[in-house]
Amino acid sequence: MSGGNGEPGAAGRFDTTVAHPARRYNYWLGGKDHFAADRASGDAIEAAMPSIRLMAIENRRFLGRAVEHLARQGVRQFLDIGTGIPAPDNTHDVAQSIQPATRTVYVDNDPIVLTHSRALVTSGPEGAITYLDADLREPDVILAHPDLHATLDFTEPIALLLVAVLHFIREDEDPQGIVDKLVGALPSGSYVVVSHATWEYQTPEAIAELSANNPGGRFVPRTGERLAELLHGLEFVEPGLVSVSRWRAENEPRPRPSIEDVSCNGVVARVP
Repeated sequence: MSGGNGEPGAAGRFDTTVAHPARRYNYWLGGKDHFAADRASGDAIEAAMPSIRLMAIENRRFLGRAVEHLARQGVRQFLDIGTGIPAPDNTHDVAQSIQPATRTVYVDNDPIVLTHSRALVTSGPEGAITYLDADLREPDVILAHPDLHATLDFTEPIALLLVAVLHFIREDEDPQGIVDKLVGALPSGSYVVVSHATWEYQTPEAIAELSANNPGGRFVPRTGERLAELLHGLEFVEPGLVSVSRWRAENEPRPRPSIEDVSCNGVVARVP
């Protein structure tokens, strides 16, 4: 449950008394860039789902493996939406270690994310990084941004990263339309990387407690089947849509955590 798109239009309405997904995720990962509201929200969710920190860690590891895989396939452009507060092995760090000329655009709607990113994250001399203050709910704004097109070449493959962010898009906010709009702008041979929380392995008691800590239904867990529907028409890269703890994790420490404890699916898909 990462993201940086907790509420639309966050720019100019920075409120540390309201929990934000990016800061809460930073708290679960052991970071320092969060406030009391973020910690209180994170603790309440952890009380209902004690493995939430493990989920955050495994999601982050999935991101790294997916970016490494695509960089080794020759992908040198990444559009990372809902990037979250900078942490070790950011998207561009992993990609540029393999493809030094990688160009990355980070998109987030939390002013803290953007401030920290601009201050702490720098590109290697051969590549480039751009930060956009924008919201996933407004894909047209993202796609029309001049800085996006100044950084990425839309005639060459691009990897779109929607890592732990789609589960902050409610059904009434048209997640299918958002995904279709973004994917439709990508050239053939591009890729989409998605991770998404699920409650399909939780007990009814845990789901009731998690729901009680989900005001307004802002967080929307989805089954693997529903996630696959959102990615219709794409070609899933092996091993397909699986737990993030299982996606190409052959070299990760053993034993691997259970899919029940991680409760987050991941997939890398190719745009035909």
